Amino acid sequence: MDTGAVKLLVIGAGGFIGAITRYLVGGWVHRIFPGSTFPLGTMTVNLAGCFLIGLGWGLIETRGLFSPNVRALLLVGFLGSLTTFSTFGYETFQLARNGQTVWSILNITLSLVLGLMAVIGGNAASRLI
Repeated sequence: MDTGAVKLLVIGAGGFIGAITRYLVGGWVHRIFPGSTFPLGTMTVNLAGCFLIGLGWGLIETRGLFSPNVRALLLVGFLGSLTTFSTFGYETFQLARNGQTVWSILNITLSLVLGLMAVIGGNAASRLI
């Protein structure tokens, strides 16, 4: 099997585990706070994913840990499925760390504003179908 196919399988396996983890953690949080109307489950997985991607990339940068396939499994597959918010957080952090402050602020602003506009637009489009 070629390395590209292996990488796709590794990412898929990580994604499978990340999606299940997201579901289980979200449900667990909602059982702890059953009356909450705030999306605590989503907040929990987003914050956990941000911490884990920061930890993972930090270990890669400072200690050279993880093979390319393990990186793909954990950072792209697992965390990508657990929460894309972690990738957004890491990429924004990288922009700011590299002195691209304007780009990091633009990434935050556009992601939030355009993301909310896309939800509103998608909801409106659903009424036309």
